[in-house]
Amino acid sequence: MAARRQRRRMDLGTLAGLVVAVAGILGGYLLEGGKAGDVLGESAALIVFGGCLGATLVANPLPLVKAAFARVKDLLYEIPDDKAELIERLVSFSQAARKQGIVSLEQDVMAIEDPFLHKSMLLAVDGMDLQEIRGIMGLAMDAAEHRADAEAKVFESAGGFAPTIGIIGAVLGLIIVMGDLKDMDKVGKGIAAAFVATIYGVGSANLLFLPAAHKIKARAAQQRLREELILEGVCGIVEGMNPKMIRAKLEAYLAKAS
Repeated sequence: MAARRQRRRMDLGTLAGLVVAVAGILGGYLLEGGKAGDVLGESAALIVFGGCLGATLVANPLPLVKAAFARVKDLLYEIPDDKAELIERLVSFSQAARKQGIVSLEQDVMAIEDPFLHKSMLLAVDGMDLQEIRGIMGLAMDAAEHRADAEAKVFESAGGFAPTIGIIGAVLGLIIVMGDLKDMDKVGKGIAAAFVATIYGVGSANLLFLPAAHKIKARAAQQRLREELILEGVCGIVEGMNPKMIRAKLEAYLAKAS
């Protein structure tokens, strides 16, 4: 559809959330007299993110991990809410089908770019009955939801590993510090530096991995609702339902979305 070809807009909610969270935590730390340089530890970052990536790869199939991380860039962009446009298009199809028959929509169907709408309408034009259309497209919806859930679980597993690996990093730092207790000033600084890994572990889990998992699930639910709207509209067309009834039925999905 034309709306899908438009330039994607950045999701300001995601970006603002990250900025506010980091600014709030770091700002509070600085107000208490902390120094920004004290929480920037390359070794701590390597331990936490390297260890977390390794554990995530052990826990999940490699193709699934790749798919999950490939989805991250999509989380930075908004998904256009085109449900009102879809309703108008489906009502238009239903009006044409009632006047000229559903087969007359074949040319229009071939021009549809939206994959789910195209497949649903193609099945309808090909003469499949309601049960077959619902069965085939229902399986497609379930498969997409399952993929999203599996990818979300990759980030949930990473969010579970990160704090523990942060503790491992802190313990490793303490082992190094305890190996040389001659200079107590260095010991104090070393202990403080050791706990940076814990901050990275807990911070990455709660600011990156777990929010990413939640957003993937939320986006999947949003997409599922959109596909249910399409399927109901297509089935209404196949059933020969009055276009006004189709519109009234589909507009209920606008209330669900809000």
